[in-house]
Amino acid sequence: MTVDQLVDTDAAGLVGRIESGHALTEAEALAVLATPDAQTLDLVAQAGRLRRTHFGNTVKVNYLVNLKSGLCPEDCTYCSQRLGSDAQILKYKWLSTEDAAEQAGLGVRGGASRVCLVASGRGPTDRDVNRVTDMIERVKDENPGVEVCACLGLIKERHANKLAAAGADAYNHNLNTAESKYEDICTTHTYADRVATVEASKAAGMSPCSGLIVGMGESDEQLVEAAFALRDLNADSVPVNFLMPFEGTPLEGTWELTPLRCLRILAMVRLACPDKEVRIAGGREMHLRSLQSVALEVANSLFLGDYLTSEGQAAEADLAMIADAGFRVLGREEGTTAGVAPCAGHAVEPVEPGGPAGSGGAGCCASGGAADDVAAAEAVAGAGCCGTGAAEPLGTDTPAVAGVSANPGTPVLRRRGAGTAAAPNA
Repeated sequence: MTVDQLVDTDAAGLVGRIESGHALTEAEALAVLATPDAQTLDLVAQAGRLRRTHFGNTVKVNYLVNLKSGLCPEDCTYCSQRLGSDAQILKYKWLSTEDAAEQAGLGVRGGASRVCLVASGRGPTDRDVNRVTDMIERVKDENPGVEVCACLGLIKERHANKLAAAGADAYNHNLNTAESKYEDICTTHTYADRVATVEASKAAGMSPCSGLIVGMGESDEQLVEAAFALRDLNADSVPVNFLMPFEGTPLEGTWELTPLRCLRILAMVRLACPDKEVRIAGGREMHLRSLQSVALEVANSLFLGDYLTSEGQAAEADLAMIADAGFRVLGREEGTTAGVAPCAGHAVEPVEPGGPAGSGGAGCCASGGAADDVAAAEAVAGAGCCGTGAAEPLGTDTPAVAGVSANPGTPVLRRRGAGTAAAPNA
């Protein structure tokens, strides 16, 4: 079959076959990715039939709490927290149980039905797992009905079992890319290590959350390889991240995606995994831009507010986008809107010496002193809990799109929320 013949594949007919139980083939997936720009919105509309069949008009809202930022010994090329990264992120050690629970509560009150507790590093120690189990129990006790997803790196069977026993509903560990691409993006652990972690979380009874990062130089064939691997793993949640090319990382300046290309990738993932939660994750503001709400026609999940080391669209704007597109937040009654939670400061453990100058050693998601954070937040109109801009110092240009710097290829580093005294974007 020629490429032209693949491109001519009828989207409506393909979706109809999938609705009848057909599994997307590699040739069909490549055809989806090769869809011309002019036909992409029709592709999205057809793939949206599957999304609405399984998830109606709901959007699941997830909230990230960065428990420990930076200081990672792994060398993943895309990551601002990697070993040797020169990215001017803020590094901090573990949040206290109290502060982690407070952060989680803010996200829940903002509309999140799942809280994701994330810590940088290769994988947790016994002490780390004990610490996180305390956090899980506290979060669930204070927020009845909320789901908790842990993301602590490569995990051993005994650790997975302990997290599950503490009430963790899910465990996130992304495959990130195709096995055939993996050595290009990481050398300190293997693709097989990642698969083993997903399997360990499943064996412990936690829901597997595993996704990918697109825009790292992978081919269409490798995108399909990665999506099909996630299908084979039976991941319940599939976050699709769009590369944020942090300065100071090997992928700095990498800019391969367009909004329509992102939509085609999301449609392919939806067709490959028709009944799974597909999440538009990190980098959506930068790459989907004005088509974020269109992406919700195929994706049924997103992260509210900020990410681990970068700022996202204002939480209030996220909620308005969902409502304006005719969707509703999962778990919220029809006709109600998720409010934005009040702000609070958050203390962290003392950091090790050697953090970035002016950061007080704080990390990926922290900033310097509290006064600096507050000043930066106040310098942008609407910044803070419900802000619409990134926390840039007074006198700089306000980004045209919230969460995106004046240079569209440079993420705005987070300077609020967990690990800082500044108002969270929740």
